[in-house]
Amino acid sequence: MCYLHPDWKNSGLNWLFYRLTPWSHLSSRRAFVLPRPHGKSFAHRSELKQAKRIVVKLGSAVVTRGDECGLALGRLASIVEQVAMLQNQGREMMIVTSGAVAFGKQRLRHEILLSQSVRQALHSGQNQLKDMTVPVLEARACAAAGQSGLMALYEAMFTQYSICTAQILVTNLDFHDEQKRRNLNSTLHELLRMNIVPIINTNDAVVPPPVPNSDLQGVNVISIKDNDSLAARLAVEMKVDLLIALSDVQGLYDSPPGTDDAKLIDIFYPGDQQSITYGTKSRVGIGGMEAKVKAALWALQGGTSVIIANGTDPKVTGHVITDIVEGKKVGTFFSEVKPAGPTVEQQTEMARHAGRTLASLLPEQRGEIICCLAELLTEKKEEILNANRKDMELATTLGRLSQPLINRLSLSTAKLNSLAIGLRQLAVSSRDSVGRVLRRTRVANNLELEQITVPIGVLLVIFESRPDCLPQVSALAIASGNALLLKGGKEASNTNKILHQLTQEALSIHGVADAIQLVSTREEVEDLCRLDKMIDLIIPRGSSQLVREIQRAAKGIPVLGHSEGICHVYVDSDASIDKALDVDSKCDYPAACNAMETLLIHRDLLRTPVFDQIIDLLRTEQVKIHAGPRFASYLTFSPSEVKSLRTEYGDLECCIEVVDSMQEAVDHIHKYGSSHTDVIVTENEETAEQFLQQVDSACVFWNASSRFADGYRFGLGAEVGISTARIHARGPVGLEGLLTTKWVLRGEGHTVADFSEQGSMKYLHENIPVPQGSFN
Repeated sequence: MCYLHPDWKNSGLNWLFYRLTPWSHLSSRRAFVLPRPHGKSFAHRSELKQAKRIVVKLGSAVVTRGDECGLALGRLASIVEQVAMLQNQGREMMIVTSGAVAFGKQRLRHEILLSQSVRQALHSGQNQLKDMTVPVLEARACAAAGQSGLMALYEAMFTQYSICTAQILVTNLDFHDEQKRRNLNSTLHELLRMNIVPIINTNDAVVPPPVPNSDLQGVNVISIKDNDSLAARLAVEMKVDLLIALSDVQGLYDSPPGTDDAKLIDIFYPGDQQSITYGTKSRVGIGGMEAKVKAALWALQGGTSVIIANGTDPKVTGHVITDIVEGKKVGTFFSEVKPAGPTVEQQTEMARHAGRTLASLLPEQRGEIICCLAELLTEKKEEILNANRKDMELATTLGRLSQPLINRLSLSTAKLNSLAIGLRQLAVSSRDSVGRVLRRTRVANNLELEQITVPIGVLLVIFESRPDCLPQVSALAIASGNALLLKGGKEASNTNKILHQLTQEALSIHGVADAIQLVSTREEVEDLCRLDKMIDLIIPRGSSQLVREIQRAAKGIPVLGHSEGICHVYVDSDASIDKALDVDSKCDYPAACNAMETLLIHRDLLRTPVFDQIIDLLRTEQVKIHAGPRFASYLTFSPSEVKSLRTEYGDLECCIEVVDSMQEAVDHIHKYGSSHTDVIVTENEETAEQFLQQVDSACVFWNASSRFADGYRFGLGAEVGISTARIHARGPVGLEGLLTTKWVLRGEGHTVADFSEQGSMKYLHENIPVPQGSFN
């Protein structure tokens, strides 16, 4: 560690600095981040990954303990770890830190108490000490006493990561005196060049008392009154890419945090100050949120991107800095570029508001919207197919998609016609959805209870590569009265755009066009999954990797879906030759989640004509075969042995494995399957019924293709996906799976006291028959 004053280059300590610097720290780094031309801040969070030079400002509330006497060591250690990680990635990190006053206060209190106890012991000659009081400690004295200890702590922490630090104390004069400003600039650049992390603080031992921030009006005038203004001035002076200001709140709110209507602002733009109501400053420090915002805007004008975030929350402190640099939605991002359309939060509010109107429409009106959408799919098919061709050409040119995903991306006239038919079916069935009475109970005389179906609320459907998913899911949301956010993959952006426009055109016939929103901003999937106060259910449609990522990211929102479609077909010893030779489960559409991935063969069928014909037929269809361990042991020259029996190929590939019995087939499915769809081929009814009862999957079939596991083929009209969960909905999820219930009680001034021992009423709890088609 090196302690430096900005005038070090003009002093005789130049040689001493180099003597004290461990040259091992100046070696090349493990990674390298290219510098970018400075002068314009980043427009979007996703660009923050490019940040080369970063200042992390640690507010007093971040580095000090709750009692304000001493440092929050655990919190500080996690921050140092993150800074070290970014430094070792090749970035140039600087820290502007508070904490010297708190550290010095702890030290001086200890010294004063120790001194008082010694004096009392000497004067009284007894071991019993009187109550001792500590006088009010002057902040500048505390700072003088705490600076060395604070830096020693930083040195010890950064040494664990083989990183050298250097202390720089500054005052206003170091920025306003031209010679001192040049010296400071030169010092910092030299430290960064040698892979040293500068630890910068105002020289609180000599600074005058703080005064109001009256001069934060322009790029060229900002005084150093606190570490917020210091960090901003330093960021502009050093042409920093990103300034991260950590405080004790999640970010900037439109009104004081903790008030009922306070909302965290995701992105703040210059000129939005009038919409903010500031609260009081934190328990420690001399700035406050207003000072932070003014300093942030000043830095933004100077070309530095700024984020204000929480550095005290134990749930996020360990990764808050790295999350910000990775572009995740953390804190408030200051940007000079306003998006052309609404933010995703605004879209969600619009969808929820219009969704309530949609739910209040008559069932016939919702059916009219769905029929209109079905008509538009056929009327505008040329526009849809032209947009789809653009997506297909781009996907093929870039070569980023696998063949199964390209297959899912493709639309055709036949697919659009099939979609339209399914939507018309749904329009009819939707008339028995929202508001249906499921149960009616006479609780007591003149006190009746009903359970009725209602929409879930706001759905978020995230899908990739399958644009035909958009009208299906939209129609189901309309039928069930739910608001809907759609996040499609960029590989289908042209197709999704036209399909969403047609959906909104259909919705507009009853004035609810905003009920379905297409999220086209740069929001990452993980960020969308954090909107737990705005979204009620997430439905992922795509690869197993996408579904797993969403399930991990959605901490507070239920996720409905399946992570994999590992479907099995078991060919029993009593199977019909003709039925065993039907390869529809694999070859009809191998990219589908309900396509067969593993073929289980009863051992008695090996080396029989049935087995030989199955293998020949798969080869004729150009299906690549992977041998399971037992199957491979029977063969002299086997196909490639399977790497895992839990594989979803999504292509003309499958695994073949041998089992000794139906029960072994069931055990194999439970061990390696995904509870999606599993099939038995047999003429033995008893064996079939045992299989149907024992296999714990969402769909279990007898002598039928696994491809029947589909909402349209089940007569649901459409589906939002197939769920392998055991709660709420399972299998193909259609209209019923997007409804929940509420209880409606109608009384005449009844009270619970009426039913007590001294009361005049008694519970009846009589079930009242509900006529079919009864609605609330």
